[in-house]
Amino acid sequence: MRILSIETSCDDTSMAIVEVTEPKNLGRTPSVLVPHFKVLKNLVSSQTKIHSHWGGVVPNLAKREHLKNLPILWKRIMNKELRIKNKKSMIHNSKFVIPDLLAVTVGPGLEPSLWTGVEFAKKLSAELKIPLVGVNHLEGHLYSFLLPQKTVITNIQYLIPKNKKLPLKLVEELPKLEIGNWKLEFPAVALLVSGGHTILVVMKNLKTWKKIGETRDDAAGEAYDKVAKMMSLPYPGGPLIEKLAKKGNGKAIAFPRPMMREKNYEFSFSGLKTSVLYYLKSLVSHPERSEGSREESSVDSSVRQLSDFRMTAEQLSDVSASFQFAVIDVLTAKTIRAVREFGAKSVFLCGGVAANKTLRKELKKAANAAGAEFFAPDFEYNTDNAAMIAVAAYLQQKSRRKKYPLVADSGLTL
Repeated sequence: MRILSIETSCDDTSMAIVEVTEPKNLGRTPSVLVPHFKVLKNLVSSQTKIHSHWGGVVPNLAKREHLKNLPILWKRIMNKELRIKNKKSMIHNSKFVIPDLLAVTVGPGLEPSLWTGVEFAKKLSAELKIPLVGVNHLEGHLYSFLLPQKTVITNIQYLIPKNKKLPLKLVEELPKLEIGNWKLEFPAVALLVSGGHTILVVMKNLKTWKKIGETRDDAAGEAYDKVAKMMSLPYPGGPLIEKLAKKGNGKAIAFPRPMMREKNYEFSFSGLKTSVLYYLKSLVSHPERSEGSREESSVDSSVRQLSDFRMTAEQLSDVSASFQFAVIDVLTAKTIRAVREFGAKSVFLCGGVAANKTLRKELKKAANAAGAEFFAPDFEYNTDNAAMIAVAAYLQQKSRRKKYPLVADSGLTL
């Protein structure tokens, strides 16, 4: 089965073709076999340079770029995978076949961006005469760990008989193995962290899952970007904070860990963000500027007060490291508490913030210590991409969950 997918939820335009093969029986009883997903093409056109000038994503500019990029990406996909004979029909070329399904993100996201993808997909579906399904962007992130892996994160003990040495050939090919060759242990806990969402999910299997908690205010990725803006770092700020944190002391500043010890799975990062703001204001050399007036007491006003204050390299690194470790401590503590409560055998990390190497390292270490395997997609599949939308579309077709209407829904959630 081949799936053509489109993703335009925010500022990245993406189109992909993914081939799905049903799992083969490897002759082992434990765990759950998963489909094998082969990414034939995953094209992403980034708008970061355009929006960085404005310090964030501008919806109308994003829509304009999607309208321009979608036909370009389709032409690249078509030239590689398909050949159009005329406007009403398609023929196979010598190597590839017509996709069996077309999938498009319908939410959540920016409505102007979502509508461009939905309308383009409708026209494409009619032209190619293939069925079209709407996909939840968050489900795409949730299942992104199923995409091909360049490096294998889990062990291989169930692929070979007990008391047998690992064949040399398998050792040589190990880095090339893909997630479709592995079995997954359930139940599992999935942590989805992105610019707009921080969600914990318990999965009974690939088709059945339940959301057990999410952020009450700022998402983890949003907090990264806002703290970066306070320090006059360009957008997007998350990767820059991660880079600076590598040179800093994570214990230099005792930032709070909001809700970390509360017996639930909710998150809150607005208090941490405010704590960073007050610390930065304390560094300002002019007391009268840091105090501000009653009208200038909001976070945005305070950021303006700091705009002409320049931090030293050491200050930038220490604030970045201390902030980052506060976020990671909260995310890790909540996830591992869920692992223990629900007896999870696997931990899945997904979403844009999952590209943070320190978060990956700390969560993997904590998961393994709790007796759970750790899975995360390769870095190219952490950020918004159409390949993950194809995976979600396939599993949606295999489940009994409700289907999503082909209407942009910015407020859609898991």
